[in-house]
Amino acid sequence: MTSATLISLLRTDLASAHFSVPGLTGLWGIEADAALRRNQRVPAQRALVTLAAKLGRNEPAATLARLFLLGDAVPRADLDAALPTLGAAGAEQLGLVVALDALVRPLVDLRPYSFIDAYGAGSWWIVSDLGELALGHPLGETHVLGIGGASRTLSSLMMPSPVERALDIGTGCGIQAMHASRHAAHVVATDISVRALELAALNAKLNEIDNIEFRLGSLFEPVAGERFDHIISNPPFVITPRAEGVPSYEYRDGGMVGDALVEAVVRGAADHLTPGGVAQLLGNWEYSGETDAFERVERWLTPDAGPALDAWIIEREVQSPGEYAETWIRDGGTRPGADFDRLYDAWLNDFEARGVRRIGFGYLLLRMLPEGVPAPTLLRLERMPDTLGHNPAGLGAHLVECLAAHDWQVQADDARLLRTQLTLASDVTEERHYWPGQQDPTVMTLHQGSGFGRSVPLDTALAGLVGACDGDLAVGAIIGALAQLLDADEQALSAELLPRVRELLVDGFLSLPQPV
Repeated sequence: MTSATLISLLRTDLASAHFSVPGLTGLWGIEADAALRRNQRVPAQRALVTLAAKLGRNEPAATLARLFLLGDAVPRADLDAALPTLGAAGAEQLGLVVALDALVRPLVDLRPYSFIDAYGAGSWWIVSDLGELALGHPLGETHVLGIGGASRTLSSLMMPSPVERALDIGTGCGIQAMHASRHAAHVVATDISVRALELAALNAKLNEIDNIEFRLGSLFEPVAGERFDHIISNPPFVITPRAEGVPSYEYRDGGMVGDALVEAVVRGAADHLTPGGVAQLLGNWEYSGETDAFERVERWLTPDAGPALDAWIIEREVQSPGEYAETWIRDGGTRPGADFDRLYDAWLNDFEARGVRRIGFGYLLLRMLPEGVPAPTLLRLERMPDTLGHNPAGLGAHLVECLAAHDWQVQADDARLLRTQLTLASDVTEERHYWPGQQDPTVMTLHQGSGFGRSVPLDTALAGLVGACDGDLAVGAIIGALAQLLDADEQALSAELLPRVRELLVDGFLSLPQPV
């Protein structure tokens, strides 16, 4: 049988076995699910043993979970029963398992994945290399990573606006390219790893996604001279010492010194975006000496030639060199001991030699200027704690709305803004604190329930303006009424409030009228 036929049989069997996120949670429960996310499999193993004893048989989904998620060898007969049309022999042909007499053991990680985005709920099966939990030892340098926290973060940030062409740089198992396929007519996915491209292509076929093209090569090399409406990248940005004996994992290490890999992606984006096109990526940046990291990042945005880019960069976390080293040594599967200490020393030596005192992590959104726009209008460098609002479908749609509001207010002079009828966003609440016995609040704060979960302090005038934004009255009429109520000069009050109204628009607290 052809590989396409075998993949089709696998798809049928996985669906018949109810091999899904809710199906697995139903097998071993919420607590075992949480333990697996902490890289602990014993609760899940115990739950499956108890279930098999209770039922007197192994459920197909339980066999698949033991094999592909927990890394246990299973009887060949059980796998034949769990995959009745593909069978163990077909799974061997696809490179999913290897036979050991009457047992089979996994060669890959295969697990269900579910999500919600602007296009609704979806679910896929994702194949990647076995992780540390199944291997029982550190990862290999050519390891192809599955779905982790960083990949979930980027997919949640992905702007869902329909486009013709999208590019996923460093596709890995293909998850970002698959998400992009929901809003792009055609997706090009690149990687330096042949193995990664093979698994990404398998994942696309397994989930019946046919608009992704896979190309081998580093960063922008496979798409030289081409332009895209949307570029997405979870690049191999991890800062790794260039020292003997330090593993360079393909999935996270681009082979450059420090944060040069992220700089290369940022500087290369302008040559590959269409007018108005957007690039979104994750990245690290270094704090060296007394220099603020954002000063470095801002220099990356100034091209040697050609147009500059709009940029919105959010730093979500800052780590010390020690914290950073511990995170990524542990990520590679090395546990505390002599090897851990040796690698820890190499990381600290590297940071010390280059004068790095802290490392930032965050999100980068870059935009090519639309046709007719002579200079960037957006340079937003923000630091936020690692807390967000409630965003079941991700932040992508919120970013689209924020960019649209930014563009509108840049083009709108104060006279136009005063004529505009704004509406308070439905997720916004107001909090007031009073001294006991006092009628007037001492503190007023506006809270955003979704988006980035921002909070904005209010004074009496801004609170009055926001409270009156119901879509019926223009901003100018509200300010006029407030001026009378507060016995204030209307022109001075407008000058005070309009810049704050623009900020609330861009941050999503206030909404523009919907086009008819």
